[in-house]
Order: sequence, then structure tokens, then C-alpha cells
Amino acid sequence: MRVFSWALHMALPLLGLWLLLTPRFDVVLRHNPSHFWIVVVVAAFNLGLGARMSSDARRRGDTRLFLVAMAFLASAGFLGLHALATPQVLLASPNGGFALATPVGLALAAVFAALSSVPWRASGAAIRAQAWARIGLVVLLVGWGVVSLLGLPPLAQPVDPGTARRSLGWIAAGGCVLYVVAAARYFTLYRRRPSAVLLSVITAFVLLAEAMVAVAISESWHAAWWEWHVLMLIAFGFVAYSARVQYVREGSSAGLFDSLALDETITRLRREYSDALEQLVEAVRRQADTGVAQPVDTLAARVGERFDLTERQTEVLGRSAEALASEREQIERLDALVAVGRQATVIQDEQGLLERALSLAGPTFRRDVLRVGLLEDGTLRYLDAKAPRTPSVPALTALSTLEPVESGNGDGLTLILPLQVKGHPAGVLELHRPAGTFADRERAVLRSLASQLSIAVENARLYQQLDGLFRSYMSPAVATALIADPGQAALGGELSEVTVLFADLQGFTPFAERTPPDQVVALLNRYFGLVVPLILAEGGTVVQFVGDEVMALFNAPVRQPDHALRAARAGLALQRAVGELLTKNPDWPGFRVGVNTGTALVGNIGSPDMRNFTAIGDTTNLAARLQAEASVGEVVLGPATYAQIQGAADVQPIGPLSVKGKAEPILAYVLLGLRDRTVQG
Repeated sequence: MRVFSWALHMALPLLGLWLLLTPRFDVVLRHNPSHFWIVVVVAAFNLGLGARMSSDARRRGDTRLFLVAMAFLASAGFLGLHALATPQVLLASPNGGFALATPVGLALAAVFAALSSVPWRASGAAIRAQAWARIGLVVLLVGWGVVSLLGLPPLAQPVDPGTARRSLGWIAAGGCVLYVVAAARYFTLYRRRPSAVLLSVITAFVLLAEAMVAVAISESWHAAWWEWHVLMLIAFGFVAYSARVQYVREGSSAGLFDSLALDETITRLRREYSDALEQLVEAVRRQADTGVAQPVDTLAARVGERFDLTERQTEVLGRSAEALASEREQIERLDALVAVGRQATVIQDEQGLLERALSLAGPTFRRDVLRVGLLEDGTLRYLDAKAPRTPSVPALTALSTLEPVESGNGDGLTLILPLQVKGHPAGVLELHRPAGTFADRERAVLRSLASQLSIAVENARLYQQLDGLFRSYMSPAVATALIADPGQAALGGELSEVTVLFADLQGFTPFAERTPPDQVVALLNRYFGLVVPLILAEGGTVVQFVGDEVMALFNAPVRQPDHALRAARAGLALQRAVGELLTKNPDWPGFRVGVNTGTALVGNIGSPDMRNFTAIGDTTNLAARLQAEASVGEVVLGPATYAQIQGAADVQPIGPLSVKGKAEPILAYVLLGLRDRTVQG
């Protein structure tokens, strides 16, 4: 409806023109001096409007705004030449300049209007061309004025009405097409970028097109002839009025015609505004650090001059920069809170966790000093070595009351918040500010940080307790996996490829029969204390001890692409370490090792009250059988294991072996060594 209403208003001048062309209304209205002064004033005003547009175009380096300005300058300039050629004012008799100046100006303006609707790109050549176009228009106007006022050819004689009407008809037709094209293109721009100035320019182009029609079909001094003067006045008036509305709204003449600019210019202006605001924000933040206000005020004034802002706008800009700087500082602190929360990970000691938290949160309090103290054996000790050895009275008060304490002296203001674990004091968080006070939002952030640190300390201590407990009974890999995801402790499992290592002591039973039990236990602890670290060093998971036997898994629960090679290395390392021990104790039993690779059901086996992480299946059974076939000091590999490491292994084939559970004999291998140390690592 809005578009329909606008189109209806634009059609009314054509209806009026039709009415004025009827004999009843097409009266003659002639008063030469009045025509001269009215048109001269209107033309001068519109020249000023076009000049302001041109100035903005030069300052912005915008081709579209320049071409719109040229359209207004051309139409207004030739309208002024039409006024100067008014008969019996400056000239004694009419000449061709009086009849032709306005249609020529409108046609030239139509060309500029159509060109302005093209999406130009900024370039040095385009800017240089603008200067030449301005000079060319000035030369054309001055030359036309000289020829017209001096009565020189080809404008010396009045124009024949019949001939003029035919020629002007063709000019009007072409000009109308160009104006309509420009108005249509600008309407699509208006849909994307609505503004009063842009709508007024569209309206002006339509009115100028209608003025061309009136010029072409009317006779001088008749009512229809006067209409195109009115149409041009209204066209320029719309633009002037919308510019005034923009000025009143903004309080500044800067950017009156920016809505006409190219998208590239708008993007550049926004970037310039953004960069200027960023500079102000950085200045505000430096001011917060140093306490010096003058640089911010000076920079704000420079920005105001650069963008032609009023004092009030400059003041608002400064306040906006301060608000944005404060907002960004708050966002940085909230981000630090999130990062601190992420630090409460599995198995991390509380001191390292708090030091990391301070490194994340400390920089967000710029000119302040942030530190943490922990209670250790009833004594408050600060992580910062520069902190005082003796806790302050406010810190002790916060610990005793478990409430925030704020204290001040000549050195500034300190906010102390207690850290607590399960309702008991665990330490303090302190923020010292050399000058100024704490805002409510800062207190809220610090309370949240103290809460995060309290949770982190509690989690770290819990993780350490669980870790110490779990690692006493199971592989570190399994312990870590269970702490990170307790759901993995559920009964059941999944089929996975694993490498299983079995090792036991040959002749252990006779040795145990003739040896006191305490010495047997001491021997097993000595052996297992030697071999278990070697298995763990290769990433193996020790899943069970059965008497003198140890079972380990590789590639579970942690995935290891080279699991077969890891198990082979662990077996050789185990035999080397035990061999050295046996040279000093030749009567002790020695280990046999079997290694096999294949698919097994890996998971938790047992009952809801007691369970064990292990691997079940033929792969595990064959590893146990291979271990039984090995001699003391040997590592026997299954065929699947050898297939995965044959490029790095020196072996001696044995077999075929008939083993329990296998219908066909298998070929096994005694591992003699691993050749490629790069592959091993």
C-alpha cells in the first residue's frame, strides 16, 4: 500500500499536465521578471544542494554519489541558464537558449542518473575522472551561458515551435527511459537500505522525467509550461527536505547523503567507524591501567572532528567506548571463568591447577594483583612466592567466618574471598587494587571465581584419592579411563583386537614347597615389582595376577596401532631384567612368556559386587598355551603377532605345536630380538 500510495502521488502531476493541456485550462501566464527571479533563486538553491553532494562524494571517494550530484548540478545549472535567457530581463529578445537550456539539462541529468545506478567500484581512475567531469560540466555551463547571453550561433535565433516539439519529444522519450531505469534500480537499493534521502532521490528522478514530458509538449508561458518549473522545484525540494530531516535527526551534516553511497563505501565507512571506536576502547583500557584521562578525551575529540560529529555526539561516543571497554573486560573475565572450570580435569594436583587458574584469570584484572593461598596443615601458604609469609588479619577473618572480607589502607583496597571444601576452609582468593573501588559486577565475578576454585580444589583432592586407590589395584590406563568415564565399569564388553601377554614362573610350585611363605611372597613382590613397570612403560594394561602368573593387555582400553610391537618389546625387556636378577639368585625360578594377537571380548567380567577388567576368548587362551610351551627366558609369539612385527623381529620358528583347544597344529616363534629401533620406538 505504501508503494501504491507513492505511485499514485507520482501519477498526479501527469494528470495535472493533461488537464492543463486542455483549452479550458491552458491559459497564458506571462510575467518575465517574476519568472527570472523565481527560477534563478530555485536554480541557485539547487546548485548549492548539488555542490554539497559533490563535496560529500569527493570526501567519500564514492562514484555513485558523485554521479547523483552531477545529475542535480546539470539540471539545476541549465535551469539557471534558462532563467538568465528570460526575454526582456537580461536579453532584449528571446533566443534558442531560453527554450533549449532546460531540456538539455534534464537530458544530461538523465544520463548521469542512469550511470549512477550502475554498481561502480572505487578506483584511482574513477576518482581522476570525477575531477575532469566536474571541469567539463563547468565549461559546458559557462560556454552555454556566454553563447546564450551574447546571442551567438547556434542559439542566436528563437526555436521554431513545431521543429522544437518534434526534437524535444525524442529527447524527452530517451530521458524518461533513463530516469525510469535509475528510479527502478534505486528502488531495489531502497528495499535493502531504506532511508528518507534515498526515497526522495527516487521521487526526484520520477518528477524530473515528468518535467521532461511537460517541457516537450507544452508551449512557452502557458500553464502546462509553468508546471515543469514546479515539478523541478518539488523534485529538488524533496531532496533538500529529506536532507534537513536527516540533519535534525543526526544533529550533524556528516553523512547526509551516505545512504546513496556504494556498498563498498558503506563497508569502508563502517570499518573506519569501527576502527575509530576500537582505538577509543583501547585508550579507555589504557586509561584504566594508568589513570590518565587526557589521551582518551583528546582521541575522542579527534574522532569527532574526523567524522564531523557534534559535541554531544562526541560525548556519547566516549561513553559508548567506556561501556564497550567495560563490557569486553567483563567478557574476558567470564571466558576466564569458563577456562578455569575446564582445568578441573582428571588427576591434576591442586597446586598446579590453581597456578594454571591464576595464569588464566589474573590478566583479566589488568592493574590488580590476584593471588591464592591454600591451607596446609592449618597454615595459610600463598602460591605467590612474593606474598607475605604471615597471613593478614582480614585473610584469617575470611577463613574463620567463610565470608568475603574487604579491607583498605593507604596502599589500596583488598577483597578476600574464602575457598572451602565441603563446608570447611581450604584457602583464600585475594584481589588487591592499588586505587579505586570494586564494582558489583566485579564482586560477582570474583565470587564465581572463588566458587570455581573451591570446586576445582575439591575435585583435585578427590581425584588424587581415587587415583591413589585405583592405581593400587589396577593398571593406570584402566584407572584413568574409569575416573574419566565411570560408565566403563559396567559389566559386559565388546569385541576388539588385542595382544595378550602371559608370563609365569617355571618351577614355582616346587620352589614354594621348600621355601617359607614369607620368602615366597617377598620373591613374588620382587619379581612383580620388576616386571610390572616394564609392561606399563610400553602402555600395557596389567589385568590380573594369578599366583606366580601375570596377564597384560595391549590395545585395551587405550587404542595402540602398534600393540603387537609393544607387547614384544615388553616381553624382551621383562626377560632381560629377570635374567639379570637370576644371575645373582640362580636357585630362583625364571619366567616364561607367551604373546598372542587376535580378537577377544574385552570388558568387565564378574558380578555387580566384584568385577575384573580382562579379555576373554581364544586369543587369550592361545597366549596362555604359548607361555606354557616356552622355556625359561624365552618369549614365544603366536602367528598373528609375528605377522604384524615380522619386518622388525628376529625369530626362530618352533612347531608345529599341538595346543589344547586347537584342532590343527600351529606354527609359533621364539623371539630372539627386534632389529629396527626406530620401529620399536
